[in-house]
Amino acid sequence: MSLPGRAAKLPAAEPAAVNAPLFRRLVDSLSAEKRSVVLDLGPVRSETVALLTPFRCRLDIADLAEGLQALDQEPDPALLRERAEALLPPPRPEPVDIVLCWDLLNYLQRPAIAALMTCISARMRPGGFAHLLIVYSGTTMPARPSRFAPLPDGRLIETATTDARRSAPRYSPEDLGKCMRGLRSESATLLRNGMQEFLFRA
Repeated sequence: MSLPGRAAKLPAAEPAAVNAPLFRRLVDSLSAEKRSVVLDLGPVRSETVALLTPFRCRLDIADLAEGLQALDQEPDPALLRERAEALLPPPRPEPVDIVLCWDLLNYLQRPAIAALMTCISARMRPGGFAHLLIVYSGTTMPARPSRFAPLPDGRLIETATTDARRSAPRYSPEDLGKCMRGLRSESATLLRNGMQEFLFRA
């Protein structure tokens, strides 16, 4: 029962799952027989671990969100490359097959994207994929990177980590192509949440 003169407080809406066909394509490429290495640039998520558990995968976690601002503010190209390297796990003899960038590149300017992707592509197996989500339709985005939880059917649930907003760079495919050192655009599709989903191939 609502009281006169008071607005009823509605419960917060649950984040909606979004079909992400290119992410689904990556999941479908995994195998229980063939080993794959996945580099996740986001935080550890139990949903990601559960999704990859049936497959023969090694999952490396970088969790770049806290280091993005310092990386973006470095004006010296040599130091920028050093900062990007320091954010990533040490290189291993076994190359990376899949890189999950989520929405993190929206929070970097072009020189920082180029430095980071140069370091990442050097760790990748030829033919490996980098998956990314770029704000496309909206002019603003959350002030901090969101967290993404994959569902068993390959859909993604985005959860904002802050209510604050900032301008979105809205990088075009051409912008990204100039920054993705060692990678080329393979596929792109517009998602229902207004993000452009990309696959770049090493």
